[in-house]
Amino acid sequence: MHKIFDRSRASSRGRLWNASVRQTVTAIGLRRFHHLAVALPVLLAMATSQAAETPSFKTLLQRAQTSAPQLLEQAADMRAAGADVRQAAAWLNPTLNATAENLGAPAAGGVSQRQDTYAVTQVFELGGKRAARIEAEQRKFEAAGARERHARLAFAGQLALAYATAEAMQQRKEVADAEATRADDDLRAAQALVKAGREADLRAAQARASAAAAHAAAESGAADAIEALERLSALVGASTPFTRIDHPFLATVAATPALADWTPQRAPALAAAVAEHDAMRAQVRMAQKKAMPDLGVTVGMRRFTWSSDKAATVGLSASIALFDRNQHGVEAARERATSAAMRAEAARLETLALHRSAMAQAQASDRRLQAAEQGEAAASDAYRLGRVGYDAGKTALVELLAIRRALSEAKALTIEARLARVRALAALSMAEGRNVFGDTP
Repeated sequence: MHKIFDRSRASSRGRLWNASVRQTVTAIGLRRFHHLAVALPVLLAMATSQAAETPSFKTLLQRAQTSAPQLLEQAADMRAAGADVRQAAAWLNPTLNATAENLGAPAAGGVSQRQDTYAVTQVFELGGKRAARIEAEQRKFEAAGARERHARLAFAGQLALAYATAEAMQQRKEVADAEATRADDDLRAAQALVKAGREADLRAAQARASAAAAHAAAESGAADAIEALERLSALVGASTPFTRIDHPFLATVAATPALADWTPQRAPALAAAVAEHDAMRAQVRMAQKKAMPDLGVTVGMRRFTWSSDKAATVGLSASIALFDRNQHGVEAARERATSAAMRAEAARLETLALHRSAMAQAQASDRRLQAAEQGEAAASDAYRLGRVGYDAGKTALVELLAIRRALSEAKALTIEARLARVRALAALSMAEGRNVFGDTP
């Protein structure tokens, strides 16, 4: 009897102990949940603030002027070309001569016949050689400036395309995530209908396969988005990679009308080619001047050791173009100028063709985008109606899956149409020699 009572009392204490433990664990869990609930908004706010630091396209383009390796390279080339111009204006250095004569000669009356002469020779370039050299370097500087403008416009187009691609990949990821969510919903609905006996097991298998494919597409979209953001970060020389595009760019790029007064000379590619041709022509003039003589003027002083007397010396020297008249150098410079002229002509023809093509592509991209947006709106309505019909048992699962795929494809086509529009505008920007995406350059 006592053993039974002891067991009962022990069992009662055990139940009380378990209840106490459960209450303690519940209290601890509630406190942890409370702390998590307090910390979660803070973490979300921190994540949001970090995401908000991603600059807009115009801001990123302005920052890239001092951080992008491509632009820094062009800036260094410009500074080097400017230094070459300043260096070309420098005069030739004088020459200091020291001559000791009559060393070891017989002494006259016991007096050394040694003579020491100290002279400075300054060479003057005749025939406009210095002016031709300065002009050649100035033309090179102008060509470097044309190349820099070409590079800046090209970089603006590359950045616009990279920014748009990153945003497009991000939108594709969002579409893939939404597709995966809809696929999970369809799977649950199919399983419910199979369980109710309204659908065959094959429908559930089809829904599972569709859901698996949707999740795989979502993972692929996430990888593509990361790759596009990494490329964008590398292009602008960002110290830390971007994680998200928070400022819309694809949908905000406005249509840019063509220039009414456009001429091929405004294209940066043609301007750079013409500047290169001018630089080569200046090289021809410099090569022609090379055969002109250089005049050297020498002024010095001679000291006689036997009397310590001094005398002034004056001399003139000139180079004679007897064996080297730089004829082949002139011929080579002319051929290089001819080659540059042909490149300029090819650039002119290519500029005309690219402008016509860019105009056609820009107009076609606008029409394509309008059609894609209309198709996406129709596909959204079709999926909404199809889902209502499927829930009501009036639409087959196969038909619903086809409608859902059509919706995803329509959204993907809209994203691709917006990306193609940015690509066409980048080509038009290069063809017309203006930046249609921002104020820089």
